[in-house]
Amino acid sequence: MALYLIGLGLDKRGISLHGKKILKSANVKKVYLENYTVEFPYTKKELEKELKIKLISADREFVESERIVDEAKKEDVVLLIYGSPLSATTHISLINSCKNKKVDFHILHSGSVFDAVAESGLSLYKFGKTASLPKWQRNFNPKSFMEIIKDNQKIGAHSLLLIDIGLSFLDCKKQLEESDLKGKIIVCSRLGVRSKFYYDSLEKIPAGKVKAPYCIIVLGKLDDYEEESLAKI
Repeated sequence: MALYLIGLGLDKRGISLHGKKILKSANVKKVYLENYTVEFPYTKKELEKELKIKLISADREFVESERIVDEAKKEDVVLLIYGSPLSATTHISLINSCKNKKVDFHILHSGSVFDAVAESGLSLYKFGKTASLPKWQRNFNPKSFMEIIKDNQKIGAHSLLLIDIGLSFLDCKKQLEESDLKGKIIVCSRLGVRSKFYYDSLEKIPAGKVKAPYCIIVLGKLDDYEEESLAKI
């Protein structure tokens, strides 16, 4: 009995061969699909067809309750995670829970936005701390991400800005404009699927062309080869 945290990668065919082998194992009784961290570039039905299995949707409440760890005491259980399985603190908590409860666990890594952004032509070594942009509510308009961006820019580092699920690029633009974000940015749309990059000032990037999931790179100091790459976007 064990809990398997398996990264799906970015495309519906991005899961590793090892991951597929685990899914086909006769010992695996339940396969959960975490469904609250990202807008998938494919449907659950499309993924089920690709993997040839039935998936159980797992929302935030279920995953954070760690009930899946208790289930893994009795049978092999899989949690499929978009991108890399360890990019969220919730999954670290699951591992710690497994250790505390003496439950075996296995981690199968995969590609994620954190390495796919290099397709933009920027060096991964030059990225600073990652920031998140939540969807603003009527009385909740946090701008703490701007402090992270400013701190990164002080040392010449690029900033990766992750976008909250359900936040359209049109609304994202409005929030960034209200947060006084200046200069050119890179918008990375559907990384690893049909990657599309937009490099321009915020107001010049057409909202209708950016498809979810997407993320934004706020630039730090550019090297010559990075400038050459951006000129070709």
